[in-house]
Amino acid sequence: MSHREISNCGAIAYGRPLLQHKMIRSLLFAPGNSERKLERALTSGADAVILDLEDSVSATQKAAARALVTTFLRAHAPHRTQHFYVRVNPIESVFFESDLAAVMAEHPDGILLPKSEPKHVRSLSTKLATLEDTHGIAPGSVKIICIATETPSSIFALGSYLGTSDRLAGLAWGAEDLAASLGAVRTEHGFDDVYRLARTLCLLGAAAAGVEAFDTVYLNYKNTSGLRDESAAARRSGFAGKLAIHPDQVPTINDAFSPTKEEIAWANRVISSFESNPDAGAIGIDGEMVDRPHYILAQRILSRVARSQ
Repeated sequence: MSHREISNCGAIAYGRPLLQHKMIRSLLFAPGNSERKLERALTSGADAVILDLEDSVSATQKAAARALVTTFLRAHAPHRTQHFYVRVNPIESVFFESDLAAVMAEHPDGILLPKSEPKHVRSLSTKLATLEDTHGIAPGSVKIICIATETPSSIFALGSYLGTSDRLAGLAWGAEDLAASLGAVRTEHGFDDVYRLARTLCLLGAAAAGVEAFDTVYLNYKNTSGLRDESAAARRSGFAGKLAIHPDQVPTINDAFSPTKEEIAWANRVISSFESNPDAGAIGIDGEMVDRPHYILAQRILSRVARSQ
């Protein structure tokens, strides 16, 4: 485990154990104004459930959704087997302070911050520290994942998340709000250059900050083969997981972002070979030459396996 992974593992809040920092492959949005959909998310198999107070909830329903999400956390957080993140409204919105005050009383695992920039992470982290102290929550235990590409200005800040907060656990990218702000038209042909740029910079920005990167949602929830292909491509690029908008997407995402038996076997051979030959710069394995970057990759693969247990 890296120093960051060790520091993120487990905390106690008023005797209530927060979920261990397990691997997150799938992050399922559940509208905060639908009790039925919130309950269904519990049985979806998603590694993280995103209790949504933002886009899926109209302005007239914000208060009711906030109350429902708070009740849900109170009922289910003590028995959690999944990460519970709450997508609050943007930090500059009129709803943000009320969202944060309500949900922090029930100890979520983290906050999903929309329309994020690095300055917002620093501000949110300060507010979380105050609320943790107020509610007797272990300092630093409530994490932050950012949706970091939803405004044009956010694209230029993707390389600046390093050092914003030890709470930062990941960056995700999203296309819909960005498209709306640009006046862009989405087609069946997929993403064009501006969105591929946002995706790439999010991945690089997350790596630079030492956190996980999460791929955006796949909107056609009935197209399993398309989701499988997009998830496999994201994992090849280095994404750790993917956002989901429907419970039926979760098994496909979990499968795509889980190390295969062949990858695990390869990683074990690489690590064993280098540990048996500590002075070697490169070693032949399976007919190919591997060197220290492959050793680091093998360690990351086995770390993900350990965190999935």
